Amino acid sequence: MACRVLQVSTSGYYEWLGRPEPPRELRNKELTKVIRQIHADSRGSYGSPRVHAELTLGLGEKVNRKRVERLMREAGLQGVYRRKGRSNLVNQATEEDLVQRRFDVEAPDRLWLTDIAEHPTGGGKVYCAAVMDAYSRRVIGWSIDARQNTDLVVNALAMAVARRKPDARSTVLHSDHGTQYTSWVFGKRLRDAGLLGSMGTVGDCYDNAMMESFWGTMQLELLDARIWKTREELANAIFEWIECWYNPYRRHSSIGMHSPVTFEGLYRPSDTAE
Repeated sequence: MACRVLQVSTSGYYEWLGRPEPPRELRNKELTKVIRQIHADSRGSYGSPRVHAELTLGLGEKVNRKRVERLMREAGLQGVYRRKGRSNLVNQATEEDLVQRRFDVEAPDRLWLTDIAEHPTGGGKVYCAAVMDAYSRRVIGWSIDARQNTDLVVNALAMAVARRKPDARSTVLHSDHGTQYTSWVFGKRLRDAGLLGSMGTVGDCYDNAMMESFWGTMQLELLDARIWKTREELANAIFEWIECWYNPYRRHSSIGMHSPVTFEGLYRPSDTAE
């Protein structure tokens, strides 16, 4: 209270008194320094829940969440917050809905999700198609192009299949009714890979909510972070964000505050054995 009234820092107050700072104040200083670094490493995206997770799970610090909230507030640090969703051109479904909004699965490569996002640059729009494993939230395939065509989604699918090599008819690939996903070419590639196609309801973002959440995160943490001059600049940034930040490091509350790569590493086949 005295520090606030006198408008001096806590450390300055104790220096004036000629006394050492209490251990708690020294601890707050140490924590604030680490918190600033975590926040910076997250590209300014982490709020107190993920900063707290990084402190406790990642660094082994013993600190409660309210203390982290207070120290972040005093340091002027905050996370980013989500905006409204997107829209896309749709077509008649070519697959039934095998998911029915049941996104919780017990193992990797049981359910994949896919969707397309777009963002403007000074040189025109950039389109990104991604394939995500619902178990770990890991992006296992992606494709970036200046055009929103069938090749965009086929290339993302090809990357996912090459990386994961799923068993025939053991993996569901869920999408919306976008014209790229209802195309004959995409359907054939789907069947050739032994995947089971699934499509949600027209115009209902909740039917692919996990992908909507992923795009929302990318929008906040990357796409809206600056004005992009060229398509190449943004394409390189998307690649770096997915492969060097999101997959290996970004913590998710839905998977125990682990990153997608870490969470997959914790999986053991015996976890789902009967």
